[in-house]
Amino acid sequence: MKHTAYPCAKINLGLNIVERRPDRYHNIETIFYPIPLCDELEIEESAEDNLILSGIPVAGELNDNLVMKVLSQLRADHDIPPVCITLKKNIPSGAGLGGGSSDAAETMKALNSMFDLGMGHEEMERRVAKLGADCAFFIKREPTVAKGIGNIFTPTDVKLEGLYLALIKPDEFVSTKEAYSLVTPQKPKTPVEEVVKRPIREWKTLLKNDFEASVFTKHPIISEIKENLYILDAEYVSMSGSGSSVFGLFKNKPKDIDFVFGQHFTFTSKL
Repeated sequence: MKHTAYPCAKINLGLNIVERRPDRYHNIETIFYPIPLCDELEIEESAEDNLILSGIPVAGELNDNLVMKVLSQLRADHDIPPVCITLKKNIPSGAGLGGGSSDAAETMKALNSMFDLGMGHEEMERRVAKLGADCAFFIKREPTVAKGIGNIFTPTDVKLEGLYLALIKPDEFVSTKEAYSLVTPQKPKTPVEEVVKRPIREWKTLLKNDFEASVFTKHPIISEIKENLYILDAEYVSMSGSGSSVFGLFKNKPKDIDFVFGQHFTFTSKL
């Protein structure tokens, strides 16, 4: 028995750091939007548990990988035989794209299907959210307004179909802790779910990622990438999450992406 899945990445449409909570976390508001940049996941029964990684390197011990944590969590309540998990990483880490969270969600869905665990979407979302606030988004993989610490979801009908996406990820690491430490929380004048109802050309001045100001100061290359995507005639450009990837949305297929950004990880696709 083998299960194959393709965990997708996400981008953030806007990211407002609304307030600091008593528990030292922050309340945010953002829109998670799935994009067709995907890892490759295969799970099959085996003589013993094993995780085989390939593609873009992933830091850390194998047992600390979220896919193995999903397996361990489910085994606490279900009889799951040994499995071999093969994961090819195409989504870069430390990019604000949710690759690890997506791998976790797809692993949970795959094990649920393979071994008839009987979990519905709500139970899988609840379980996988224990491993990370954005993990639950990847169970359904639909455009979603996320509030709270990124764990309170509301569906949204924002659609980017027909636009072209260019995604650039420089070889820079942005610490999420560092990014939060330099942000002053404030409530936006207009919620993200209202801004995205406006024409996309207006998003440039209205749809903000609050992390950009602090991250750009310490990592100017990320700011340069944003500027260059606008020079290439993007309709809207933003850093995703706390970085370090930057995406541009185009009405027409973007030209010269590889020429301009060839020294970085690049991905382009029609949405």
